[in-house]
Amino acid sequence: MPGPDGPREVRLSSPDKIYFPERGITKRDVVTYYAAVAEPLLRVLYERPTNLKRYVDGVEGEAFYVKRIPKGAPPYAQTATVTSPSGRTAQSLCPTEQAVLVWAANLGTFDFHPWPVRRADPDRPDELRIDLDPQPGTDFADAVAVAAVLREVLDEAGLVGWPKTSGGRGIHVAVRIRPEWSFVDVRHAVIAIGRRVAERIPARATVAWWKEERGERVFLDYNQAARDRTIASAWSVRGRPRATVSMPLTWETLPDVTPEDFDVRTVPGLFAEHGDPHAGLDGAVSGIETVLEWYDRSGLGDLPYPPEYPKMAGEPMRVQPSRARK
Repeated sequence: MPGPDGPREVRLSSPDKIYFPERGITKRDVVTYYAAVAEPLLRVLYERPTNLKRYVDGVEGEAFYVKRIPKGAPPYAQTATVTSPSGRTAQSLCPTEQAVLVWAANLGTFDFHPWPVRRADPDRPDELRIDLDPQPGTDFADAVAVAAVLREVLDEAGLVGWPKTSGGRGIHVAVRIRPEWSFVDVRHAVIAIGRRVAERIPARATVAWWKEERGERVFLDYNQAARDRTIASAWSVRGRPRATVSMPLTWETLPDVTPEDFDVRTVPGLFAEHGDPHAGLDGAVSGIETVLEWYDRSGLGDLPYPPEYPKMAGEPMRVQPSRARK
């Protein structure tokens, strides 16, 4: 693999191990895939604390997250210090060159889960992320419809969104922002954006945290913007039988694709032919002042955090509505 001082050699072990039995995709295929897309993937992960989702026994085995740099990492695998909601710190893998991506793939990594921060300022996100999560009774086409309204809302706020498939039924949208706000501020911004989308198409979109209130709608998962929460990066292989990939797209192509169009075997050719649809993401930097004004003017306040988080200032009760004391 290309390195800062010349080529790096990365050892591949057990290359014929089957990772995706349904399609006969081997470990060699997955590692070769990551070598082919290492250039755009490194742009996504560069100097970001990154969790690894490893499938050492393939897609049919048990997956686990690695939030600290694994033992035995090569000397070129750099780290960043991150702080969890509990206040504990950890040394997280922080990719700075292509070889470390292939090394991680050789460990059985399918998904790379970067934090929305850079190593230089790990407490101030430079990326606002919106996760469109279809609920039971909805599918990718519903997420595409909601994404179209989301794009309108982002335009009104002066924000530039960059969509990608999640690798499953959902859609992720990234917005590059100036690293001037806290995790709490960015989460409030996502809540404000989600509420505005849901107000426009209440039959199709929701920000309801409790599943019993969501119905057959697309959930805008605002808690993916909370500290320590991550989503699979663009170009990540997902742990699904078809070895689908979380594929970066343009708004124009989004309505004409399906998640199954993008997998370990198809994406390298698409990248070679068309390049990186998100190549301009880092150059489209915005601020979230407008959406924070929306949040404040709404008077609706905060929404619940995930159950493992400490109680946050201004947060409503974390009680399922059907169990709340009347």
